[in-house]
Amino acid sequence: MSVARPSVTSVSTTTSARSRASKSSRPGFRCSACGWTTAKWVGRCGECQEWGTVAEEGPASAGPRTTAVNPVRSAARPIAEIDVDAARATPTGVEELDRVLGGGLVPGAVVLLAGEPGVGKSTLLLSVASNAARGADGVPRPVLYVTGEESAGQVRLRAERIGALADTLLLAAETDLATVLGHLEAADPALLVVDSVQTIASAEVDGAPGGVSQVREVAGALIAAAKERQVPVLLVGHVTKDGTVAGPRTLEHLVDVVCQFEGDRHSRLRMVRAVKNRFGPTDEVGCFDLSEAGIVGLSDPSGLFLSHLGAGVPGTCVTVTLEGRRPLALEIQSLVAPSPLANPRRATSGVESQRLAMILAVLHRHAGLRLADSDVYASTIGGARVTEPAADLATALAIVSARTGDALPAGTVAVGEVGLAGDIRPVTGLERRLTEAARLGFTRAVVPAGTAAKAPAGLRLAEARHIAEAVELAAQGDSASATRRRRESTS
Repeated sequence: MSVARPSVTSVSTTTSARSRASKSSRPGFRCSACGWTTAKWVGRCGECQEWGTVAEEGPASAGPRTTAVNPVRSAARPIAEIDVDAARATPTGVEELDRVLGGGLVPGAVVLLAGEPGVGKSTLLLSVASNAARGADGVPRPVLYVTGEESAGQVRLRAERIGALADTLLLAAETDLATVLGHLEAADPALLVVDSVQTIASAEVDGAPGGVSQVREVAGALIAAAKERQVPVLLVGHVTKDGTVAGPRTLEHLVDVVCQFEGDRHSRLRMVRAVKNRFGPTDEVGCFDLSEAGIVGLSDPSGLFLSHLGAGVPGTCVTVTLEGRRPLALEIQSLVAPSPLANPRRATSGVESQRLAMILAVLHRHAGLRLADSDVYASTIGGARVTEPAADLATALAIVSARTGDALPAGTVAVGEVGLAGDIRPVTGLERRLTEAARLGFTRAVVPAGTAAKAPAGLRLAEARHIAEAVELAAQGDSASATRRRRESTS
């Protein structure tokens, strides 16, 4: 009796089917930091280069799926017929935050506010929620504040301390996504604040709160609810060790606005800058003063960065920096002291150490300033940070003043970039910087030569092409000031 054998074609078909089935059942691996996926486990993410963040996610997808076509509910209309009045921004009552957002909160917009712990995110959003509950036009509106990190009593105590109590401000301490959506359905608020998005979790998704899958699910559900109800949503986000927003990068792509809350915890100054903004500019900066009584916007924060506005002090020089489009007067202090060490110290606070090393080398080579046997310290006032090259000239003049012991004349401001060849290079926005200096009462500005900027009324320009020329101009100004003081004392 003969036994039927399967044909070669059927065997190959069965083998290929098993191979496809085994491939489709293979587990996938995903990076918990950026969401990058791979078929095999690796120790280092191929996208963000982080170690130990790739973990098994589950069986990989079998391939693309087809989507059935649904009937259109409303026909597409010409763009000129779209009503824009409903999409106008509503002021939050905090002018500095409105400056960053581009005028206020747009209905249905989702704003992500990220910052280090203790920087004041919850305090700021609690003030915004209180202002929205009272109503800018005097009409109270319901506002829902959901906290997942603190108890309701803790938030109540903070609201009482900063004066943010309002009858229509509703508070809920929840960490379940379904419950949060239920509160949103029942309250129907004019504004929703969630503090924070990493503490909310969905029971329909596996994983701990704050994971990639949970953050995506929570953010997606809140964004969908915001767009459907036309309710602005403010989300608080955690940050990593390097200062970036924690969680998957897709979270920043999903939301409409991403704001970074910056500030030294030992300083009262806080800054909010927009990293992404679909409704306004990204070069605006909001300044705040954080104290025990709450957080207050600073429309003129230059006073926090100046300590000797009216008198010349050795080792100090004032410059004007640009934070976005806002000019800020900033004082740079320097101290030069004899060093008993073979390698003198170079310490900075608010000034980039590499930038200071370059300026010291330029002063040594092109200005004849010997600092090889001295400790050099450079710092800013008020916890500000200098990141742009326009403050190079002020830093150099402060070091020269500290080395010689002669103060720059009162009312002097310096703006310019110092090159490795000792040349003073032009900077952007010089007219805005000079206008701010004149408004604050400065009478003399050392600037790069050849600039087309016009001097405001009451401000005299001293142009310099080289660092040695800038040092000489500063010394001449000090000598003239000293001569004038001697004449006044003699008379």
